[in-house]
Amino acid sequence: MDLQKPPSAPPPAPARPEGCLVVAVRLPVRIVVLVLVVPVRMVWDALVATGRLLRDTVLRPLGRALLWTGRALFVWPLVGLWRYVLMPAGKALGWLGHVLLVVPARLLHRHVLTPLGHAVALLARGIGAGLAWVYARVLRPVGHGLAWLLRGVGAVVAAVGLGVWTAVAWLARCLCVVPARLLYTWVLAPVGRAVAWCVRGLGRLLALLATGIGLALYRTARVLLVLPALVLWRRVLAPAGRFLALVAREVGAALGHAWRVAGRISRAVGRVLGTLLRWILVEPVRWVYRTVLTPVGHALRAAVLRPVAAGLRTAGRIGREALVSARDTARQARAEFRRMVFGAPREPAAVDRREPAAHDTRTLGRSTTVLTKD
Repeated sequence: MDLQKPPSAPPPAPARPEGCLVVAVRLPVRIVVLVLVVPVRMVWDALVATGRLLRDTVLRPLGRALLWTGRALFVWPLVGLWRYVLMPAGKALGWLGHVLLVVPARLLHRHVLTPLGHAVALLARGIGAGLAWVYARVLRPVGHGLAWLLRGVGAVVAAVGLGVWTAVAWLARCLCVVPARLLYTWVLAPVGRAVAWCVRGLGRLLALLATGIGLALYRTARVLLVLPALVLWRRVLAPAGRFLALVAREVGAALGHAWRVAGRISRAVGRVLGTLLRWILVEPVRWVYRTVLTPVGHALRAAVLRPVAAGLRTAGRIGREALVSARDTARQARAEFRRMVFGAPREPAAVDRREPAAHDTRTLGRSTTVLTKD
């Protein structure tokens, strides 16, 4: 555990003071940019509000309707086709293939191919045993004899070849290797050393000449190109670049500031327009809805809709009861017809599953158990 206090963070560097040129450039740029950005920001906010309204009132319900339509036109028919046509057809084809292909193939393998394979395997084992006997009794002794004969012939040929190779190697050494070594030692090596010394001297001379020419070209290029370019960069391009960077930075800051100010102006204008729209349209419509349409709707619901709904519920209840009674009547008629045609069903025999009486119970004192019966 560190008990020492960690060093505090260094204080931030003080802001660099701005000059009069920065202030002189900033004020007109901000005024011009504000005048140009306010209409653009208001148009942008209007487009954003219109887009949100279209998204919430038109595009989203349209998308849901298109989704439901696509599901009703494509997904549900494909699901019904797969579930009620393709799947039963596939199961039927699978059963038919099993009956027509798998079962006959299994019977063919079990009753034809397996006995035939056993017979072929037995025949192959017999032929293999015969070939093994021929190899062990005939081919192997003959092979051993041929190998012994070939080893003897090979030993003779190897001895002759070794003598011939020794003679040829001695002649080649005397006629080629020794003269070549003498020629390299006393002729080629001294000539090569002399040529190498001359080449090194010529390379040094050329290097000195190239160094002098390169130094002269460097001095000339530095005086004619580098120094003027450096002066141009320091005296002209760098100050112009700093000025352009200052202008660009101030224009960017002015755009950000103007965009924020224009946003506040656009928000205030939008609130004013929204208040006017609410006073002109929304409040009258709301007043009409509360004071006129709502009482009329309540009266219509109490006078018309509720009696109609009660009548419909009563009619539905009567229809359901009629369907239930018709279903019961049809079931009874079907049972009567079956009884008249096939007769009454046979009742199962009753089985007494009750416990034995008190005087018939089995005890250890009586001979009524399996172990004590005669």
